[in-house]
Amino acid sequence: MASALTTDPIPLQTDDDGVVRVGGTRVTLDTVVTAFRNGATAEQIVQQYPSLVLADVYQVLGYYLKHSIELESYLSRSEAKSKAVRRDNESRFDPHGVRDRLLARNQNSATGR
Repeated sequence: MASALTTDPIPLQTDDDGVVRVGGTRVTLDTVVTAFRNGATAEQIVQQYPSLVLADVYQVLGYYLKHSIELESYLSRSEAKSKAVRRDNESRFDPHGVRDRLLARNQNSATGR
């Protein structure tokens, strides 16, 4: 008698802000996909994000490979939003000279100023 095969749901959840996260963690789908596109293996992704489960990453990568066309619009919107947030932050907080300012602040704290 053949046993029935079961299928597991894809471990992706969309939060209230519309961000797709992997396996009940805070790690986003675009983080995993970007790492994969940059050459990381599923094992390397799990090493970099220990809250992920290896089987979940394999499932998500398989889903991405089968549905990359449908996911492209979400991934493009997510990338555009990230770039806009980065531009906004850089316009409000000058990133140049941060190291020098932090070192000076640390030096002032050490001398009691």
